Amino acid sequence: MQLIANFGELRPNHWHMGLDLRTNQKENLSVYAAAGGYIAHIGIRSQSFGRYIIINHPNGLSTLYAHLNDFFPVLEQYIKAQQFKQEAWAIELDFSNKDFPVNKSQFIAYSGNTGGSEGPHLHFEIRDTKSGKCLNPLLFGLPVTDNVPPNLIKLAMYDRRYSVFEQTPAFFKVKNTDSGYIIPKTPVIITGLNKVSFAIQAFDRVSGSTNPNGIYSATIFFDKQPVIGFVLDSIDYAATVYMNAHIDYSYRYNGGTFLQHLSQLPGDHGVVYHQVGGDGVIHLSDTNLHHLRIEIKDASFNTSQLNFSIRYSDSLSKSGTPQYIPHQYFAPNEVNVLEKSDFEIYLPEGSLYDSIQPLYYRNNSSSNYAISALYQVNDAGVPVHEDLTVRIKPDKKIPDAWKDKLVIQRNFRGSNSVRKAEWQGDKSSKDQWLSAKFGGFGTFQAFADVELPQINSLGNGDTIDLSSTGRIEFLPTDNFAVKSFRAELDSQWLRFTNDKSKKWVYEFDEQCPFGVHELKVTVEDIVGNITTKKWWFKRYPYTPLKKKVISKKKTGSKKNPVTIKKNQQTKKSNKQQ
Repeated sequence: MQLIANFGELRPNHWHMGLDLRTNQKENLSVYAAAGGYIAHIGIRSQSFGRYIIINHPNGLSTLYAHLNDFFPVLEQYIKAQQFKQEAWAIELDFSNKDFPVNKSQFIAYSGNTGGSEGPHLHFEIRDTKSGKCLNPLLFGLPVTDNVPPNLIKLAMYDRRYSVFEQTPAFFKVKNTDSGYIIPKTPVIITGLNKVSFAIQAFDRVSGSTNPNGIYSATIFFDKQPVIGFVLDSIDYAATVYMNAHIDYSYRYNGGTFLQHLSQLPGDHGVVYHQVGGDGVIHLSDTNLHHLRIEIKDASFNTSQLNFSIRYSDSLSKSGTPQYIPHQYFAPNEVNVLEKSDFEIYLPEGSLYDSIQPLYYRNNSSSNYAISALYQVNDAGVPVHEDLTVRIKPDKKIPDAWKDKLVIQRNFRGSNSVRKAEWQGDKSSKDQWLSAKFGGFGTFQAFADVELPQINSLGNGDTIDLSSTGRIEFLPTDNFAVKSFRAELDSQWLRFTNDKSKKWVYEFDEQCPFGVHELKVTVEDIVGNITTKKWWFKRYPYTPLKKKVISKKKTGSKKNPVTIKKNQQTKKSNKQQ
């Protein structure tokens, strides 16, 4: 068994919740049940797990197998029938223990590259069936050899008089020695800060592999006493977004590496941290020399440690303590609201991990179909745990035909997310507000979406000949966002796949026999604009034409030299033309 990624590896907006098992860049390897039980759930998604199976086992555990291609034949046939019954390609199905029982080592599917996978592999999870929590599979004795301790790359120190989102930490390079890691040039950190915290850049490798994985745990000790640590042994999918509090999110967002905090931010209510002697903020109340030790471990409990000392110096102390004025700061664990005459933003109590100063800008806009100014609140470098609510007051008179065609768009570094706007207040009154929820800060603007979605053409002609192709592909587009895609062949629903949320693909099968057919495609955007196109096409058995080979008989006669020269001149003239 070879790992590409382990449990707890750091990913955008989440910890990796299982193991990625190498398939040597191959697909369609046989996947077998890890233990006996029954198939409790299957899903087919355009991203995320792609095609996946969950098996419930009698001991209270479940296993998950994801990024699959086809399921085993009987299950594949059943799922296909359900897709046609629901007229939907993306599908989620639950089963009882009597529907699809399985034995240990029974063939259940073929490995693949479906969903959010970026290459062929098998994603494997072990879960507590009752709670749904994902458990670290490397704690279950799987055949993964690991005698290699984790690697420590960098130490970061923060001034915790301030929010972690309002500073760049001080960095210290570390060096591995026979007695552990040290800070070679600064064995004693002398600082004028009396409240500090630390973060580390670290990774792990298993024996025989150069692939960097996530570490299992880290603990910081102050004068030999444990202060706080994190352990990545069990995580709930509902809480995995707390990874954004576990790392220095702003540093990562702005192009840095993953730094893992050895302190628990005030708005972090996740489960990975274990406080022993505090939240990880070190208070230096005297000028004595204090010893710090950081221990990091992998799931095989191979251990690395960093030892260094720190001393507070009055002479280096920065004068004054920052005064946080309540109405100028958004604080964690509180409801925060920014109100302007034509714009409001509302953050629920659990939205922020640490304090931030709200930064607000308003710019008039002449964008096509814009019905409001452009508003910026901070940027996406500050993470938001719970959705925030944006309210915008239109600055233009909106025709009645547009009033159900309105969206609010969030932009951050060229990436857009769009939500259909909801009216708040009477549509006919002057006090009209539009509202939508988003998962982060950025720029916000309201638009009228009156453009129809676009569908690429199937081909030209009255009856298009598709005999030489094995599939039909569509890439529908919209000026804001496509909501749904539907295809019908001869008035019957046609099963297109949409595995990577891009192309919709139909591979010719028994649903489309040879002959002439009518294809109808309908695309709808998020406000209900609909585009429908129809084509007639024909499909018959295709035999590529063979090139005719004309053999020339050899003759003993010689060509006239004058004729040869004339032919050469003709070829040269043709080539120039």
